[in-house]
Amino acid sequence: MRYEFPFRGPFVVGENFEMTIVIKRTPVPLWYRLFPFLAWLPSVNRETLRADLIAGITVALVAIPQSLAYAQLAGVPPYYGLYASFLPVIIGALWGSSPALSTGPVAMTSLLTAASVMTLAKFGTDQFYAYVILMALLSGLIQILLGVARLGVLINFLSYPVLRGFINAAALIIALAQLPAMLGLKLEHGPHFMVDVLHVIEHSMRSHLPSVAFGVGSLAALLLLKRFAPKLPGVLIVVIITTLISYLVGFEASGGVVVGVIPQGLPKFSMPPFDLVASMHMLPAAFVIAIISFMEAMSSSKIIAIKTRTRWDENQELIGQGLAKVSAAFSQGMPVSGSFSRSALNLATGARTGLASVFSALIVLITLFLFTPLLHHLPKPVLAAIIMMAVFGLINVETIKDAWKANPQDGIAAIVTFFATLSFAPNIQNGILTGILLSLILFLLRTMHPGVVILGIDEQGVLRSAKKYNLPKLHPKITAIRFDGQLYFANVSYFEDAVLYLVGNDPDLREILVVGDGINGLDASGVEMLRNLLERLSKAGVGISFANLKEKILDVFDRTGLCEMIGKENIYPSVGQAITALKQKVEIEEETPESEQEPHDTMQDKKLELADES
Repeated sequence: MRYEFPFRGPFVVGENFEMTIVIKRTPVPLWYRLFPFLAWLPSVNRETLRADLIAGITVALVAIPQSLAYAQLAGVPPYYGLYASFLPVIIGALWGSSPALSTGPVAMTSLLTAASVMTLAKFGTDQFYAYVILMALLSGLIQILLGVARLGVLINFLSYPVLRGFINAAALIIALAQLPAMLGLKLEHGPHFMVDVLHVIEHSMRSHLPSVAFGVGSLAALLLLKRFAPKLPGVLIVVIITTLISYLVGFEASGGVVVGVIPQGLPKFSMPPFDLVASMHMLPAAFVIAIISFMEAMSSSKIIAIKTRTRWDENQELIGQGLAKVSAAFSQGMPVSGSFSRSALNLATGARTGLASVFSALIVLITLFLFTPLLHHLPKPVLAAIIMMAVFGLINVETIKDAWKANPQDGIAAIVTFFATLSFAPNIQNGILTGILLSLILFLLRTMHPGVVILGIDEQGVLRSAKKYNLPKLHPKITAIRFDGQLYFANVSYFEDAVLYLVGNDPDLREILVVGDGINGLDASGVEMLRNLLERLSKAGVGISFANLKEKILDVFDRTGLCEMIGKENIYPSVGQAITALKQKVEIEEETPESEQEPHDTMQDKKLELADES
């Protein structure tokens, strides 16, 4: 990687300067792009194998019960979760870019999957299961296409406030969705999630008491273990104990719902069931799942990269996560993603390479061959408690408060996304789409009315906001302004109106200085506006100058002929030079005999005409 630092103009303390950083990456060999695991295989040795084995076993002990729980959340049989914890985990590790990222079933992706498919098929039917597999295929293909096209940057369109509003609402929905299983109630899912919650409350008196005992008891045990013994595998301990108790007390015979029979052996590898009509209906939801699931994987990968001081490639990770989803579709699995909690555990237990995830998958495979009969009596209320425990950490109202403090518009976006997600549930993908649309609208509104600050000069000779710091103008005949934003089609009229307002309301004004260090873009609309503005100001006898313009803005000036219209002598490299030159200019005008100047009344009339036009 090579860095270039070209500087524009002399560097003087107190003056603005521009530094451009050009980053040139060494091209990655084709073989490493096709098979990224070749990059870390040479680092494998006895020490790393031991560390990866320990990490893999530890993660597997958490992943197995979690995968059963998340399959329940996705509305599919528990063994779908185990299948999704085998081959997709290996593919995600080999073709991803983050060494410690743990791929597999996760709560958010599972909820999105169930919410998307339930509009097309009834829960518990073969058609529902087929559509879940199809969703894994579609969302995976979308991620692969985004990665191959190097479009990982699209993830940035999902703002943090919108994401936090969505995650808070989705976490609440996930937790509330576990109430029927926790209470042992068998209720039909309706078109509106909040109505379903009311039905649960209405039928709460019919709760199955043994189910309540298992659910509430498991949740309490998980909380206590996390609080007093965080290093122990709390989920595994609770699963083992509750499964044993369930078998001994005959929970299933009493009407309780258990995991039941889990097929032994490898999953059935086959072509995913493809339905063109259903696929067209599922594409928007598949796109949302692709984006949201990658956001979770991306956040984990960033943390891993910081802690391990290694780089990661968002586009390669998109490909890896997409291939993992596609492999899930071909192995009777459900959509997967990078797990934040399991990735943190993987890293904390010493994972060095992607082999940690491979070992984790092999433990799942051993479980599929040898231990599935032992899971038969695992109560489903326990799985509901595991899900609740997993999502409690996702609920964080403080992030929405912080967004409001940073910018009220960000707070509005987060709050609207939160309530939209709750309102649209179970179609929660509509909530995130609402938030994205709103954030884009608010962004346009902000850029349509950027800051136009009238500058004054303080005792140290520094330009600052005249209004905020109660500062005088540079000179009775000179006004300096700063424009904070890019000049583009949506705000050029705002800039023009602001300048013309100054002209029309200051009879003594002769020169306007635009401090351009805040102007970071200029499009064709901005160029045309400046041309018209220059002509109108010239007629009114008012000059306009620019200082501290960025190099890319000066390039546009050169290419479009604006430099000649403005006059190169009116474009200054620093504010200090501009102030000195403009003061000399107006002083020379003041010394010019009045007979040689345009009458003051005539000039004022032209200024008023400009103000009226604006």
